[in-house]
Amino acid sequence: MNRTDSRARATGVIYGRVSSKDQEKEGFSIPAQLRLLRQYATSVGLRVEEEYVDVETAKRAGRQSFGTMVAFLKRHPSCRVILVEKTDRLYRNLKDWVTLDELDLEIHFVKENVIVSPSSRSSEKLMHGIKVLMAKNYIDNLSEETRKGMLEKAEQGIWPSYAPLGYCNVMGPNGKKTIEPDPGLSPLITRLFEWYGTGQYSLLEVTRLVRRAGMGYRKSGATPPKSVIHKILRNRIYTGDFDWDGMTYRGFHQPLVSRELWEHVQGILDGRVGNRRQKAKHDFAFSGIIRCGHCGCALVGEMKKGRYVYYHCTGYRGKCPEPYTREEILEQRFSALLKGLSMDAEVLEWASEALRQSHRDEKRFHEQATARLQAEYSRLQDRIDAMYLDKLDGRIDAAFFDRKAAEWREEQDRLLRTIEQHQTANQNYLEEGIRLLELAHRAPELFERQQPQEKRRLLDFVLSNSTWKGGELTAEFRQPFDMLYVVNRNNAGAGITTSGSEGRFENWLPRQDSNLQPFG
Repeated sequence: MNRTDSRARATGVIYGRVSSKDQEKEGFSIPAQLRLLRQYATSVGLRVEEEYVDVETAKRAGRQSFGTMVAFLKRHPSCRVILVEKTDRLYRNLKDWVTLDELDLEIHFVKENVIVSPSSRSSEKLMHGIKVLMAKNYIDNLSEETRKGMLEKAEQGIWPSYAPLGYCNVMGPNGKKTIEPDPGLSPLITRLFEWYGTGQYSLLEVTRLVRRAGMGYRKSGATPPKSVIHKILRNRIYTGDFDWDGMTYRGFHQPLVSRELWEHVQGILDGRVGNRRQKAKHDFAFSGIIRCGHCGCALVGEMKKGRYVYYHCTGYRGKCPEPYTREEILEQRFSALLKGLSMDAEVLEWASEALRQSHRDEKRFHEQATARLQAEYSRLQDRIDAMYLDKLDGRIDAAFFDRKAAEWREEQDRLLRTIEQHQTANQNYLEEGIRLLELAHRAPELFERQQPQEKRRLLDFVLSNSTWKGGELTAEFRQPFDMLYVVNRNNAGAGITTSGSEGRFENWLPRQDSNLQPFG
């Protein structure tokens, strides 16, 4: 690791974070992080002013200690150093990155053997930006694992989320959380369906009826509005079945209404809906994904002379000044936006290889932890075997053997689960990140050659909130593409071209810069 003069960074702070209770228990604990960072501070002669710690789940909003640390650094301009274990411990999103970047800090990622500061080379800043992108993608992967666990519960017939009105969350006999009828509210849910099922009451009228009957939220006691009553009447969960992630599952919880009554209520609700939209005759590439920048209405496609496609505002909110626009113009604007994600193929190859190198320390850590846990497992097995011989020889009684052997086997089971966690940890994280870079790199090419339906799917995957006004297209990149776009834009501002015609970067390619320190 390149180290600057210690006098220039005499004081700093330490930041540690665990992203889940499981990580807090095994291998990623706060004490282990603080011990590593304190030892590093001593080795480089840095005086630590403050230590900040956050313990959180992957998607819980807000990090109190992170905000406190930022406030401290703003109040103390002489303290410009942060010590942190690695990238994904410090950043969760683009906002965190921008917040710290504006403070002109020197950040030491101890486990990755990297220092990033305002004086860092452009190549180092590029790789740092990509590492932030990968950290955000990893957090999204943690969230995806949570969703997978919820899907597994749904497939077992267990409602996997917070109980809807009329039910409450309880611990089931099998040790898994489930739902059961709320004694105070469930009878009102049943009466609601029965009242509306008669066809004699409007939605507003049954809302007033259940309010007068005492329906309210469990915590606040507030009465539910008509929109909530409508959602209740549409919710299949009250039949004992439930919908989750686009699928219907047969639940094991107690129903509050019959399936026949629920279907009858759906028929009444559907009968109040106007004429359904007719299926579109043409499949236009940008239908449904662009709003008018003047009035907020949708832009729709229209075929002219059987061959030309024009887009115009629907004008649902009155006459709109936005003129008709050719589809080719919109396609050119979208293509230009996507090119902001692309980097040169040679840079992509180098960045991917650097990411793989950065993963070596993490892999070595898991291998060492696995070896230690396997040794502990063998030690316990040796104890069980020796104690079994003692039992056969009569030196200990059977009851003592059974009790101790059960304790040690339970500990062995825990060790095996932990070993499995280390063996599978982050196996997909790096390769998914590289595939993400490759997708961003190829996005303009894929967009230009796809059919209209595939163009629309690609744009919807990468962009959001697209608007068209006065011949100008504006859009937001979805996460994590927003971060990659910022990385490319910053590098362009620093003189790094990622789409040059020659495809060469002699000013910073690794083989031209012998001092460049690879990640890991």
